[in-house]
Amino acid sequence: MPGSPPTPDPSRAAERAAVEREVSRRIAPDAGLLGRLADVRERLVRRASTEANHRAIPLRRALVAGSAARGTFLHERFDIDLFLLFPPDLSRERLESDGLRLAEAILEAPEKHYAEHPYLRGRFEGFTVEAVPGYAVEDPSRPQTAVDRTPFHQEYLSAHLAPGQVEEVRLAKQFLRALGVYGSEAKTAGFSGYLVELLIVRFGGLDAWLTAAQNWRIPVHLASPGSRPAVPDDVALIFDDPVDPHRNVATALSAESLGRFILAAREYLRKPTLAAFFPEPIPPLSLSAAKERVRARGTHVAVARLARPALVDDILYPQLRKAERSLGAEAERLGFEVLGTSSAAGTSDLWIAIETGAAELPRVRVQPGPPPGLTHSDAFLEKWSAPSVGVLQGPYLRPDGKLAVDVVREETRLEPLLLAAAPHLAIGRDLRETSKSGVSVRPLETVEESPEIAGLLDRLLNKRLPWSQA
Repeated sequence: MPGSPPTPDPSRAAERAAVEREVSRRIAPDAGLLGRLADVRERLVRRASTEANHRAIPLRRALVAGSAARGTFLHERFDIDLFLLFPPDLSRERLESDGLRLAEAILEAPEKHYAEHPYLRGRFEGFTVEAVPGYAVEDPSRPQTAVDRTPFHQEYLSAHLAPGQVEEVRLAKQFLRALGVYGSEAKTAGFSGYLVELLIVRFGGLDAWLTAAQNWRIPVHLASPGSRPAVPDDVALIFDDPVDPHRNVATALSAESLGRFILAAREYLRKPTLAAFFPEPIPPLSLSAAKERVRARGTHVAVARLARPALVDDILYPQLRKAERSLGAEAERLGFEVLGTSSAAGTSDLWIAIETGAAELPRVRVQPGPPPGLTHSDAFLEKWSAPSVGVLQGPYLRPDGKLAVDVVREETRLEPLLLAAAPHLAIGRDLRETSKSGVSVRPLETVEESPEIAGLLDRLLNKRLPWSQA
């Protein structure tokens, strides 16, 4: 990939080196674990081939890929990813049924999970294994499932990730994990493991990557010349997949997550500490502390609750965030000053919190009208001059020359207004279905304590950069 790696600031190099040696000591798997894992990988692939032949399952190839294959995992923080690759002309129905049947023959205590399609998670010789079916495609730019590029990723990184960079990848993953931005799943919207490894290849090591990142401006363009990754308008980082130049590896990364990383890079280079990799856990706000904080701020918090549909997280969280944005936008459209929103998912419920400058709107509402001289100005005057429409003042002319009238607002409280608007808002197809069974919107004062509520309120009322926490 183009571009020469920037040189890290030497003034803090010795401090960073000492910190990173200690971090590596804590997170690196020992030689015994790496040796056992290498043996298990080989036996796992052989077992998959044997079981496929025994059951006449048309397996094209079995492959262990990901961090367990490259040794870039953190100590005791990894699963073995086994990919069961089938002929590209096999139907999707057969892919799923044969893939699950084969995985069940390999794994102990298998459990079914869902992503783009079902896969199994179980045990093999003491290790946790995720067995995922896919297609053995020949062109990584034309995948049939989300995992079909995996063999090409494995081949690329095996060729380009130097042995000395494995430790750098682990350091980077721990740094991102400490920030809460490691993981490309929708719940986290952070850096995928594959993206981390590509960035280490690109910059050579963590320090050089951080040195470059401290001056990034979002959106960040790291695409190779000639590549044309398809990106949405709100993309935070553009980094083309080396095995498919039309794909942006960083699509899942949010601007908030990338912004946190940029600031953390600057902070760590300025002041290297172990806390950058192992921060002290900070308990979330209790419900009583949150209520006291709202009183001190002189604001109001409404909490919406709806049933959680049976969806995997990667489908659920985009819809939950869409519902959060829609409720916040509706509160603004109604006339409330929205100071912040947050959302959380529990096992059976979804929660959205909205902080506004006040609990109620004024009783008076200005109803704007057309300028004089237009045909429908007569209709406006006729409608709002009637004695039964609750006019408090007007009709009158505003300084801009348009008609207006002050009328009585029938409902002024935030909660009833949001509840009435909820059925008509864009909250995601699946959430709309579950909302038909009931949505509640209540003031914070009436909400009961729960872990989900604690996290919800912490994200709403305790927003600080991690290293600035007291």
